[in-house]
Amino acid sequence: MRKKQAGFSLVELMIVLVIIGILAAVGVPIYTSNMNKARQSEADATLGTIRTDLRVYYAEHEEYPNPYDGAAVAGAAWNNILASDLDGKYFDNTNYTYTSTDGTDFTLTCAANGILNADRTLNAAGVFSGGMD
Repeated sequence: MRKKQAGFSLVELMIVLVIIGILAAVGVPIYTSNMNKARQSEADATLGTIRTDLRVYYAEHEEYPNPYDGAAVAGAAWNNILASDLDGKYFDNTNYTYTSTDGTDFTLTCAANGILNADRTLNAAGVFSGGMD
């Protein structure tokens, strides 16, 4: 008498591996895209917060502060932003800079530092550029 052996055949195992491969091929790009969007969203949210502080300053002084190009944002005389306020999962306070040369316009920058494809910027008009776009 022969005993019936239980288990999977080689063909069945290969089919399962193919299915797992297909799922991975579909899932990894979606995951990567969502991670990139999360990084850019963090940068956008922080740049928007800094822009709000600049607009408050403008409302009180009728001009934007005029720092040296690429001045740090945290601890600047024109805001109450602490370094820890700008720390997120992907970026920290050292990534954000403020530039204004004429007091009527400004540019905020979040340095890419290998996290985004390019520096993410926000201008006084509220227009974003760079990053993952």
